[in-house]
Amino acid sequence: MKELRGWERMIGTQTVWGGEEEYLLQGSTQVPVVHSVSFGYKDIDEWHEVALGKREGHIYGRNTNPTVHVFEEKVRLLEKAEAATSFATGMAAISGTLFTLLSPGDRVVSIKDTYGGTHQIFREFLPRFHIDVKLTETHDHEALEEEIAKGCQVLYLETPTNPTLKVLDIARLSRAAKKVGATVVVDNTFATPINQHPLGLGADLVIHSATKFLGGHADALGGVVCGSEELVKKIYHYREINGATLDPMAAYLLLRGMKTLHLRIRQQNQSALRIAHILSQHPLIDAVYYPGLPDHPHHDIAVKQMSGFGGVMSFALKGGITAIRRFLPQLTHAHCAANLGAVETVAGPPRTTSHVECTEEERREMGIPEGLIRYSVGIEETEDLLQDLTQALELTGDVCS
Repeated sequence: MKELRGWERMIGTQTVWGGEEEYLLQGSTQVPVVHSVSFGYKDIDEWHEVALGKREGHIYGRNTNPTVHVFEEKVRLLEKAEAATSFATGMAAISGTLFTLLSPGDRVVSIKDTYGGTHQIFREFLPRFHIDVKLTETHDHEALEEEIAKGCQVLYLETPTNPTLKVLDIARLSRAAKKVGATVVVDNTFATPINQHPLGLGADLVIHSATKFLGGHADALGGVVCGSEELVKKIYHYREINGATLDPMAAYLLLRGMKTLHLRIRQQNQSALRIAHILSQHPLIDAVYYPGLPDHPHHDIAVKQMSGFGGVMSFALKGGITAIRRFLPQLTHAHCAANLGAVETVAGPPRTTSHVECTEEERREMGIPEGLIRYSVGIEETEDLLQDLTQALELTGDVCS
């Protein structure tokens, strides 16, 4: 992993203070939750200037909100972006970005094993608007470069991928995209700004499902897009008109969670790496998917562009889905649920979580075995998680054959 230096050493302080000081009202130490739908003005000319965006302020809650603005500003600072805008969910951020950037007749290049919801946008929704979608094998950078060179308006990347933790070379693929004038969009949800900065590697836009690691407490939905002021302004306009607005209370909860982001990620990075090493040697495990392992096919890329390997890993049990049915209920320190990035460990198979929208055949095409478990490491003590996994595997041994 890259050695932390300069700005990266300050990121913990930014997670706590970034974007907040200007909005601490009347001596409060926390950003207030502003539930007001509208914001009034006595001066009609001032009101008009704010409405046109010529002056800072707020008009209507669907457009902007003070609490939401602080959340956007904090993420913007962490991603070192010019601007940021938020959405009600991560999928709203992804779909809003794609529909902002693409028009009928355009072409988008991406990979086969993006998150299941994203995959459905590529397979089901964009083609209905006569947008050409080309999905390549995720591991094949040469194939990606060939498709990019044929021309495209958008290159959409997700790295590490959900749930098989493949890693894409952002700098290399961004260079290829720039040659044809394509906008590079990177889903940075798994890595977080603590572990990876796509904008510094050549990407134009960074997307997060803030529901996951940014919030970290599984109690608020949200999404956010960061990038240049010009691009984010266009995406904001799409969102303000189509209405997928982040709720102020959700923004407050996400802000609260982000204050401990650097601490949580530090623990989750360490635990996931240790657990991945141990599981990779277990006789009941078929394969472990984690970019921090030296034998991971993209380990070298991860070392080059990430400062930590993340808190999500996946592993395949011998015995497939039958073994999963036995194994998951035995875990005492993990929620069996469709989420990730929380302070508590969360586990589940892609068939009921990340890729529930896809058929078994589609999952197979993406290289997702039916016996795969996505394991999002929480902030529990590493040894407790290891003991929990060990006892669950022992109780599953008779069906792992």
